[in-house]
Amino acid sequence: MIDAALSTGVERVVALSTDKAANPINLYGATKLCSDKLFVAGNAYSGHGGPRLAVVRYGNVVGSRGSVVPLFLRLRETGVIPITDPRMTRFWITLDEGVQFVIDSIDRMHGGELFVPKIPSADIVTLAEAVAPGCRRQTVGIRPGEKLHELMIGGDDARHTRDMGTHYVVQPAFPWWDDTNLSEGSPVPEGFSYRSDSNPHQLGVEDVRAMLQRLGYL
Repeated sequence: MIDAALSTGVERVVALSTDKAANPINLYGATKLCSDKLFVAGNAYSGHGGPRLAVVRYGNVVGSRGSVVPLFLRLRETGVIPITDPRMTRFWITLDEGVQFVIDSIDRMHGGELFVPKIPSADIVTLAEAVAPGCRRQTVGIRPGEKLHELMIGGDDARHTRDMGTHYVVQPAFPWWDDTNLSEGSPVPEGFSYRSDSNPHQLGVEDVRAMLQRLGYL
């Protein structure tokens, strides 16, 4: 994809990442992190006036393929909902919100940035209660390669991260990167990390239920 953009003169490319790419513990996350690094580094090969490449990273898309929401909807008829670990938390974003954030990032990008939206988190018990109230929850244990909590910006990336109000931008560590590209916003504090368990925007049962109703799942 990068080679094709470079050879054909595509002006802007945005790669879609995932929270699994930050501090990955499975092969999927590792390949996503590799993709992130390749797309950011691709700017060093495009030269002045060449294609600009950036990355967008966000969390679980509600109701997407592989989402736990359709699974819970199917299983609530049985009266039992499997829970990996009641402490587990995840970031959540709707499909429309994800698409809009990508479009906005294409407009904002200079090349080499990693864009991360500020989105809510919810724990698995809250999600289960919103989808299947009254059902018995059965703890089945964390599957191999799963995390208890997700991370989108870690400590090392935080040194290059700016808080833009509605989102974060991890700036590339390139000699040619001009800090005036992001004159707005402010640096995140020392020791900052963006995690699903410490995210200040946590959804309650009614919040999750309202979101699912808005999307037509309930």
